[in-house]
This record gives sequence, structure tokens and C-alpha cells, in this order.
Amino acid sequence: MRVRSFQLSDATHVTELLQVSLSEECYEDTRRAFARQLSFDSGLIMVMEEEEGEAGIIGVLIGTIDQNLGCIYRVAVHPEHRRRGVGKALVQAMEQRFQQRNVSKIVVAGDEHNKAAMPLYEAMGYAGRMLEAFQKLSIAAVHSLS
Repeated sequence: MRVRSFQLSDATHVTELLQVSLSEECYEDTRRAFARQLSFDSGLIMVMEEEEGEAGIIGVLIGTIDQNLGCIYRVAVHPEHRRRGVGKALVQAMEQRFQQRNVSKIVVAGDEHNKAAMPLYEAMGYAGRMLEAFQKLSIAAVHSLS
């Protein structure tokens, strides 16, 4: 498996992945955010693909940056590839991308659709004690890169 930056030729595969990985309501919200992020900066969309020679994107992470704040909006992993490190690898790749862009803090979108991924973020060192304080702002966790 290999994590890489999104390429325009991935658009159909990513849309299909989002559709099979997310609930219908979450898919619609994420599809709109995906389109917005493509128009802003496609370099903040990471994908994981199967080994070379095998077709398919098995994971995607949509991020964005607002001033000096990096935001992980959505991680989606194909149901057949969950609990195999795909989400963790995508988050780590986005953290590196954020570091390259001099982001000082990362937030995780705290909508109800991200609840299933909260254990992943907590295991990766995102400040669990800040979850409740930021949920009202739709931000679930904060992690400093410094």
C-alpha cells in the first residue's frame, strides 16, 4: 500500500470510495467538501492505493488549512481495508504535509460523522481532554506539531 497526493485522475475512484465508506448523509456532506477542497488546494487531499499492479484507492483523507491551522476534515477507508493501518498512514502523511506548510496546530472536524474515527485520533496523540471543550465549535481535537 502506498500513500500519495491526490491526482485529478483519482476523482472518480475517490468519489466511489466515499460512497461505499460513508453513510448517505455523510457522503453528501463530504462530496461537497471534497469539491471545495479541490478548487482550493488538491495538495491537501491524500489517498492510499493498493500495491502497484492492483487497481483501486482504499483510503482518502481530506484536509485544509486556514491561516496557520491545519484541519483534518474526513478520513474514509474502504470497509474491506479497515483496521489495517490505512487511516493512521493517511493521518501521518497529512501531518507531514502540514509540517511542510508550516502549520502549527491541527484540528479534527468534530461532526457526528467523525465519531467512529475518534479512537484513531486519540491513539495518535491528539488531546483527548480537549474533545468536549471543542465539540461545540465542531472541532474535536487539537494537536500541536511543535
